[in-house]
Amino acid sequence: MNRHLRKAVVVAAAVTAGLVMTACQNGSDDASSGERGAGAAAVADKASGAKKSKGSEESTESNKSGGVSGSFKGGTVTYLAPYKYIVSVQGKDDQQFLVAEDTEVYGVGTICGEAGAKVDAPCTTDQLEAAVKKDAVSADVEMTNGVATLVSERRAAQQGGSGSDGRDTVVEGIDKGKGVSGTWFGNVSYLAPGKYTVSDLKGVEQQFLLGEDTEIWGYGDICGDSNTDEGGQGGTECTEAELEAAAKKGFGAEVVVSNGIATTIRDDH
Repeated sequence: MNRHLRKAVVVAAAVTAGLVMTACQNGSDDASSGERGAGAAAVADKASGAKKSKGSEESTESNKSGGVSGSFKGGTVTYLAPYKYIVSVQGKDDQQFLVAEDTEVYGVGTICGEAGAKVDAPCTTDQLEAAVKKDAVSADVEMTNGVATLVSERRAAQQGGSGSDGRDTVVEGIDKGKGVSGTWFGNVSYLAPGKYTVSDLKGVEQQFLLGEDTEIWGYGDICGDSNTDEGGQGGTECTEAELEAAAKKGFGAEVVVSNGIATTIRDDH
């Protein structure tokens, strides 16, 4: 009997030890499994983040390359926000565009440079902003992906359809080579850069443009001195800026027009 009891105790102890070892092994396996699970989750998150970042970059590149490209000839450029403008061309929808560090800007008196100069002056984007903030500017705009590569101010004779240089030359019914011709005596008023009207005593107005070779002579109203007169044909040769300043106030003059473009302007003396 004693021998059987001792045997039973030994068997029970062996069974108990086996259960304990199994429990320890199971616990170790669970811990290992948990560590592997946490590591996998971390790798998955990292991969997910990388994929999201790459997607964002692709989206940004898509947005960069999704802007409008093309030429907008004879447009009117207006200010919208820093580095952001709108170009309006007759018969087309308004188009927003941006300027960048490498955007080329040229002026002929309004953005920068001198009116009547034969060579366009290179301007800065700051000069463009300053000019357009004051008033809209007539210009040709070339853009790629919504960013302007070129903004070129138009000369008075170019504002508006298409001449030999491919630029428009029509301005509200004044066609180069087909505009009105004649001599008008009356009050000269400013309309827009390079564009004026002369009205007679009856109040009938005639629009005209300035050309590169328009002669402007002053005898005290546009510029110069009222006493400066060499046989009635002298006077002081004035600049377009002086003409513009005087016309904004209004002055009397003799205006000779050929095909819609003034050949000579002499203030009333």
